[in-house]
Amino acid sequence: MPDHRTIYNEHADQYERLISFENCQHNILPALQGIVALDGLDVLDLGGGTGRLACMLAPVVRTLGVFDASPHMLGVARRKLRASGLRNWCVAAADHRYLPVGDQVADLIVSGWSICMLFVWYPETWRDALVQAFAEMRRALRPGGTIVILETLGTGYEKPHRYENLAPYYAFLDEICLDSTWIRTDLAFESDAQAELLSGFFFGEGEAQRMVSRYGAYVPECTGLWWLRG
Repeated sequence: MPDHRTIYNEHADQYERLISFENCQHNILPALQGIVALDGLDVLDLGGGTGRLACMLAPVVRTLGVFDASPHMLGVARRKLRASGLRNWCVAAADHRYLPVGDQVADLIVSGWSICMLFVWYPETWRDALVQAFAEMRRALRPGGTIVILETLGTGYEKPHRYENLAPYYAFLDEICLDSTWIRTDLAFESDAQAELLSGFFFGEGEAQRMVSRYGAYVPECTGLWWLRG
């Protein structure tokens, strides 16, 4: 199993293959719509990766800026957005902490399964890194706008599961964001073998075997949403 830095920088197509089986109940977009009406908004998608959220948002919002630290991941996102036929988006490489946008340009800023990397990759200075990222998001947000953070609450779990190694990160989100909820974003693979192969690529062989031995090709997953208003 490659480490996550290597996955994001070198294995975007395989990562995209994995997440293409995710959110089979299509719960993410309605959950976002329940937090803020999306129609006509100017949106920034931070840590946009291969376009998981961007491809849901682009048909609904007015404009969409998609940013990620990995140009390799963004290559897949760009390909998918071009295939949609929409022209209301732009894609650029950027760190959460240094956004190439002006002040008060967005009605909504989303960050999905990505800002946690500031916690994971900077174990000595993670809090400062997260504070800087939120300050940058607030700078780019218009008055009355909304910031939404989506984060894992357990793949292979039917109810929310806070990973012990991410406990300080979850506590930080609880501290910064006044509101939160969770949804199921289950993965529906085509076979047990496929589930184990693709899950093992990202989660490791042992964890993949645990999930597939219990659930087979249909792997439950919980995703948390934390949000705050500008």
